[in-house]
Amino acid sequence: MKISEYIKETRSEMSHVTWPTRVQAINYALLVIGVSVVIAAFLGICDYVFSRVLTLFF
Repeated sequence: MKISEYIKETRSEMSHVTWPTRVQAINYALLVIGVSVVIAAFLGICDYVFSRVLTLFF
């Protein structure tokens, strides 16, 4: 396949993509950030609890 063919086909396929609106993109980004913070807090709490438990035994 020639590079010019590849670029033409790529541009054609990209025209079929349904892009999110600005508001949707912001909402999705905030959702990802929120879930990441919750998971980080959960893992931090688990790490703290496990380290405290291990210090009791060793």
